[in-house]
Amino acid sequence: MSILALAPMEDVTDVVFRQIVAECAPPDLFFTEFTNVDGMLSKGAKAVMHRLRMFSPPPLLYSSAPPHLPIPSSPPLIAQLWGTNPENFAQAAKIVADMGFDGIDVNMGCPIKAIVKKGACSALIGNYEQVKLIIDAIHRGAPNLPVSIKTRLGVKTIQTDEWIGFLLKQELDAVIIHARTVTEMSDVPAHWDEIRKAVQLRDSLGSKTVIIGNGDVMSKAEAIEKCSQYRCDGVMIGRGIFHNLYLFGGEKEFKTFSKEDKIAHLIRHISLFDETWGSTKNFATMKKFYKIYISDFDGASDLRVKLMEFTNAKDTLHFLSLIPRKLP
Repeated sequence: MSILALAPMEDVTDVVFRQIVAECAPPDLFFTEFTNVDGMLSKGAKAVMHRLRMFSPPPLLYSSAPPHLPIPSSPPLIAQLWGTNPENFAQAAKIVADMGFDGIDVNMGCPIKAIVKKGACSALIGNYEQVKLIIDAIHRGAPNLPVSIKTRLGVKTIQTDEWIGFLLKQELDAVIIHARTVTEMSDVPAHWDEIRKAVQLRDSLGSKTVIIGNGDVMSKAEAIEKCSQYRCDGVMIGRGIFHNLYLFGGEKEFKTFSKEDKIAHLIRHISLFDETWGSTKNFATMKKFYKIYISDFDGASDLRVKLMEFTNAKDTLHFLSLIPRKLP
């Protein structure tokens, strides 16, 4: 059975958006936004720990199930960490384990220049000694949690044999491969043939590491097809969720929903954002989600422009409440 995961995305996959996705159609795995291990251990830890916030209460999908049906458990939640200091990874791993996370993923693929300059994330590609120290440290800090690495095929050139081959020889439960190099960003089609090569390499090594591919997948059907065609164990989907909130269910297309239903979904998202974050998070962050909801109906573009004028949840929700609804 193919594993389908929602990709960790900065300022996107916070606890609020994960809950919205869970209420619509949950994936098999959730990941947090990437969280810096140094920040977790600093005096200003509060500024980063919000990234590791969990569902509380559980998503409505689960808490409102009919009483005669069993309530499914929430999808496993993996904490994604980043940094360079092995000892800090060990301490952060213990914190994550104590919080009740289901696993730890290390970001070794983010291409943001400010982070790469620190020697972290994609800068760790090919830094074999440091990477091994980090993996060993995480196992010390959280010996009972699964550990994975999300990475790319190389920095400037594809290095599947060298880099992915090295990772497959480590004590990792999964390797998640964004099928592009760092310099390619997301500007070229994903090299899914390299995912197949990674699987073949894994099999030749006798490794049991799960391989999850990532890149350009926009639907559940496409994800399942990729698993079949390239023999990977699962697929991680990022941008596709912006086109269909119900993507992981595989049955509904959000673009076919009525204007009224889309606005109701947006109201739910804004309300949950406000309940969760209040004034502790800039409301502008919420605006990047508007196109998910306000699209594919007459007047959608003008409505998005109008929504961008509001600077807080209260005024936005009031405006949305005044939009006429169709009579039954």
